Amino acid sequence: MEKITINITVNGKQYEKEIPPRRLLSDFLRHDLGLTGTHVGCEHGVCGMCTVLIDGQSARSCLNFAVMHDGASIETVESLGTPTNMHPLQEGFWAKHGLQCGFCTPAMLMVSKELLDSNPDPSREEIKEAISANLCRCTGYQTILDSVEAAVNQTKEEVTA
Repeated sequence: MEKITINITVNGKQYEKEIPPRRLLSDFLRHDLGLTGTHVGCEHGVCGMCTVLIDGQSARSCLNFAVMHDGASIETVESLGTPTNMHPLQEGFWAKHGLQCGFCTPAMLMVSKELLDSNPDPSREEIKEAISANLCRCTGYQTILDSVEAAVNQTKEEVTA
């Protein structure tokens, strides 16, 4: 099978990989790079579980071939923080119980990051709109909204401190 070489930046690290032209971005991230935080749910782009940021914009990685993003910058949930140095969104989800089973959490974090990157002080309605493209079957969304609001408030406090 023919392979194509791509150069791609994922979470700030450059990769040059030879891959089949029909390799999905979600499979590339999970199988070729070992970044399993990006979950795969419906594989039809409906559930949003595979959401990553491509050049700062949210996208369904299960609907994109990796070769389409040669030269692009991809951010996955692994880019946000570590257990000892969490991103404010991760801290908000932890403090406000924004996750239960955790399957939708990486995608919720990434769409929330996209929102906060463009609007650091969103209203609850704007947060609802941002996360509305991702399905959650556990929380009823209220704790997710509370979690993003907590991150917004924490970031405001850090700015004024």
